[in-house]
Amino acid sequence: MTRVLVLNGPNLARLGTREPEVYGSATFPDLVTAVQGWGAELGLEVDVRQTDDEATMIGWLHEAVDTRSDVVLNPAAFTHYSYGLRDAAAQVTGAHLRLVEVHITNPYAREAFRHRSVVGPVATGTIAGFGLTSYHLALQALTQP
Repeated sequence: MTRVLVLNGPNLARLGTREPEVYGSATFPDLVTAVQGWGAELGLEVDVRQTDDEATMIGWLHEAVDTRSDVVLNPAAFTHYSYGLRDAAAQVTGAHLRLVEVHITNPYAREAFRHRSVVGPVATGTIAGFGLTSYHLALQALTQP
C-alpha cells in the first residue's frame, strides 16, 4: 500500500470558522475524514497532519524522503515565501517521490501576493480551486504510474 503524507500549513486547522465565504463551511476534522475515506477508496495509506509551524512542516517533508512517502501538500501561507519549505519540497521530488501542491481556493483569483508559489516549481503538480475536492484529485493523481 502506498503511503501518503497529507500535510497542511498555517491556519488550516481553522477551516469552518476562518473566512467561510472563502474556504467554505467544512472543518479541519471534516477534511481529515474526507481525505482518509478517499485514501481508503484508492488503496492509499494516508496520514493527515496540520501545523502552523514552518520547522515542523519542513521536518515532515524530511520524514517523507526518509520513509519513501509521496506527499500532498497544502503549504497555505508558506506557499508564497518559505524558501526553507521549498528546499525541503525539492528534496522530496529530488528523491523521485511525488509531491502534489494543493490549494482549496484558486490563488490566482485572489490577492496579488498569493499569485506566487515558491513550492510550485519543485512540485510534481499543483491542483487548486476545487475546495476540498482538490485533495481528492491530488490523491487520484498519486494512484497513476
